[in-house]
Amino acid sequence: MTNIALFEQLKAARREADKAKDAVIFAMASIAEMRDNETGNHIHRTQHYVRVLAEAARALFPDQLDDRTVDLIVKSAPLHDIGKVGIPDNILLKPGPLTREERASMEEHAEIGRHAIAAAQKYLDCGPFLTLAGEIAHTHHERWDGSGYPRGLAGNAIPLAGRLMAIADVYDALVSPRVYKAAMPHDDAVRLIAAERGRHFDPVLVDLFVTLAADFDLINQQFRDI
Repeated sequence: MTNIALFEQLKAARREADKAKDAVIFAMASIAEMRDNETGNHIHRTQHYVRVLAEAARALFPDQLDDRTVDLIVKSAPLHDIGKVGIPDNILLKPGPLTREERASMEEHAEIGRHAIAAAQKYLDCGPFLTLAGEIAHTHHERWDGSGYPRGLAGNAIPLAGRLMAIADVYDALVSPRVYKAAMPHDDAVRLIAAERGRHFDPVLVDLFVTLAADFDLINQQFRDI
């Protein structure tokens, strides 16, 4: 076998390995989605939202967002709510607002997700991929002003991947119907997120989101739940 043929064979093997890892990750994410039967295409939409936002943010965060990192963030995004597999059905599937105690239990999914992904890292050779996935699962409910969970991180102490995921996740929650609420119109959702600039969300990313709002709307229309 020539060196060129061997090189091509190794490249093909690497592509197949990458496809297998992607399939495992998406299967893990789908487990959480299937338990929360209101989410539908949530993981597809949020993955595309994150891609649009992260690619546009590269010019603002050149030291943190190179091609590989953006790709890893996009691949990791479906695992942001994997911790919901550990939330009891009576809370996860409750058709209405949660009590204070139930809300506290629901918030545990960020820690559960981090632990689940850390456990998977012991068996999957994914390099930095699952490390970033764990970071997103753990921090996408933190708030810029420090009032989020699970650790109450504030400002730039929140990893950039978590700050990107926060906007994608909240936008999708707002514009998607639930048994206890109607879907919010796109323009209202954009205004609400803009109003949380510097409170819930990174102000720089909110400004960027506003310029990309039409792209978010298109993604929502394309992957809308039937």
